[in-house]
Amino acid sequence: QVQLVESGGGLVQAGGSLRLSCAASGRTFLNYAMGWFRQAPGKEREFVAAISWRGGSTYYSDSVKGRFTISRDNAENTVYLQMNTLKPEDTAVYSCAARYGSTYSYSSAYDFWGQGNQVTVSS
Repeated sequence: QVQLVESGGGLVQAGGSLRLSCAASGRTFLNYAMGWFRQAPGKEREFVAAISWRGGSTYYSDSVKGRFTISRDNAENTVYLQMNTLKPEDTAVYSCAARYGSTYSYSSAYDFWGQGNQVTVSS
């Protein structure tokens, strides 16, 4: 089992920045690819970003590319999502997820999930 706990969400004005953190415990964090997903009210969960187990490869949805950055610190068992130039349409519950091995952009590939963290961007 891998336990994931997110932090860092909140309320920010459009154009502002937030950094989400996801702390992992349990099994060896190094072996797990990590992803961030979000779900807005009334919408399906969507992929945001993912990072390979060593951190050498990153992937982004078109909607956040150039504004968001995913990174990980394997020594601290933590993955981050730096969100810049936030827009009202970024408002959602953001969840981190882990899967053993390769990196994927669809949520069903991930085995472990955090509880979710609300991000609200006001216009």
